Amino acid sequence: MPKLNALVAGSTGYIGVQLIKLLIKHKYINIRYLCGNTSIGKKISNYDKSLSNKKLPKIIKFDKKLLKNVDVVFTALPNGQAQDISKHLTKSITLIDLAADFRLEKGSEYLKWYKQKHRAVSFIKKSLYSLPEVNGKNLSKFQIISCPGCYPTSILLPLIPLFKKNLVKVKNIIMDSKSGYSGAGRGVHKKYKNKNLYESLSAYGVGFHRHNSEIDQMLNKFTKKKLSFNFTPHLTPMFRGILSTIYIDLENGITQSKIINTLNDFYKNDDFIKILKADSLISTNDVINTNNCFISVCKSKYKNKIIILSAIDNLIKGGAGQAIQNLNIKFNFPIKTALL
Repeated sequence: MPKLNALVAGSTGYIGVQLIKLLIKHKYINIRYLCGNTSIGKKISNYDKSLSNKKLPKIIKFDKKLLKNVDVVFTALPNGQAQDISKHLTKSITLIDLAADFRLEKGSEYLKWYKQKHRAVSFIKKSLYSLPEVNGKNLSKFQIISCPGCYPTSILLPLIPLFKKNLVKVKNIIMDSKSGYSGAGRGVHKKYKNKNLYESLSAYGVGFHRHNSEIDQMLNKFTKKKLSFNFTPHLTPMFRGILSTIYIDLENGITQSKIINTLNDFYKNDDFIKILKADSLISTNDVINTNNCFISVCKSKYKNKIIILSAIDNLIKGGAGQAIQNLNIKFNFPIKTALL
C-alpha cells in the first residue's frame, strides 16, 4: 500500500510535536511538510530532542500550493486558522483538525463561545465531530474530521453509553476535571506566570469554559430530556494527563453493576477503552503515553448516586492519538497503527 503524504500545520506546539512523534511510527504515512508561523527554517528537534535522529523536513510557512502534494492535512493551529486552510482543499484531501474550528455545528455557536466569526460556515456540513468509539464509523462520508477537545473526550466517553440507555438523570451533573498544564499550550508559562504553575492547582474557565459547548452539543444527541451540568477545569502542576470526576444521579432501580455492565458492553470491541472493576482508584499515571481511556464507576454514600472516574493522556487520547485513530478509521488502516 503506497504511503499517504501528510502536512502538519502547527507542528511545534505540544500537540503538534506529539502528533509528529506518533506519525513517524505510522507505516502508511510520509510526513511531507511541517509548517509553522514563528519557527520557519528551524528543525522540529529544537522543540523535542527525541526527534534529533529522525529524517524530518524543516519547518516552512504554510502555502496553499503545498496542498498539491499531500493527501492529509493535520491542523494543530490557533482557533480560526484551519477554517482558512479548509477553503483550499481539493476533493482528494482530508483535513483532520485538532483545534475547535469544526467542533460546533452552527457558526452562531462558534461566535458565541470563541468570540470570532466562523470564516468557513459552508464547510461545517463537510465535517464530522468524531469521537471514534461513538460515531467514527461515519467518517468515510466526510472530508473534514474534527477531533474532540481533551476534556470533553474524558467526559463523553463514560457518559454517552449511559445516556443512550437512559440509565442516569441528565440534570445537575457535576464534571470536575484536572489537567496537566500542557493542555493550555506552550503559552501557558506566560499566561500563568503569576500562578506558581509548578506547585499549585488553578481553576479556570469556571462556569463558561469553551468546552461546555461541545459537551452540551454531543450529550444532547443522546437524550430528549433537558440537560444541565456544571463543568469546571483545573490546571495541575504536572505536564500531561487528565482525570475527570463526574458526579451523577441514577434513574430509579439502576445499580452500579448495571452501569459497569453497560459500559463494558458498549466498548467490548474497542481497543482503547478500559472499564475497570467497581470502585477502582485510577490515576493519570495509568494512561500516560497511551491512547487509552480508563473508566472506573464508584459508589457514593448515597444509593441513588455514582461517581465516575475517567483518565486519559490529554496529548494522545485527548489530542494527537485520537487524530490518528480517526485517520486509521477514515483510510481503513488497522486501528492500532502508530498507537502502540
